[in-house]
Amino acid sequence: MISSVPTPSELPQAAARTLLFRVGNALYGADIDAVREVVPYRRPTRLPGAPPQIQGLMNLRGTIVTVVDLGVHLDPERQPARAGSILVAEAGTRLAGIVVDEVLDVRAVGSEASPDTAATREGVVSGLGHSAEQVVILIDVPALVKHVLL
Repeated sequence: MISSVPTPSELPQAAARTLLFRVGNALYGADIDAVREVVPYRRPTRLPGAPPQIQGLMNLRGTIVTVVDLGVHLDPERQPARAGSILVAEAGTRLAGIVVDEVLDVRAVGSEASPDTAATREGVVSGLGHSAEQVVILIDVPALVKHVLL
């Protein structure tokens, strides 16, 4: 359940309003301004020849949206999601959906230096954060969307 969103003046210094979600057992976060909306999971139409992390296309109120499975994108050995939520994000004039297992909350998350991992070099993970004594892996949604759509 999503709790009240703090106003910018209530945020601790170096903290941003972050949408928290789970993929597998890991806690992830994305800047709330990068996510246009959250919709319940619905099975997209599979594209022949598409990479495994691309689940396919879905029609969102007359707009075609490319749907990427974040779990498969980060771990190619993972089975594709069949439930959860889809985070809808924009890249220019196009939309992409990002499948996550569970959307949790919107909180202020302080960020730290970015870890040196393969996912960071690809531009998907922007860093680590902390919220209520939990480590949050911060996802750069615009970079992920551009990576998926290009």
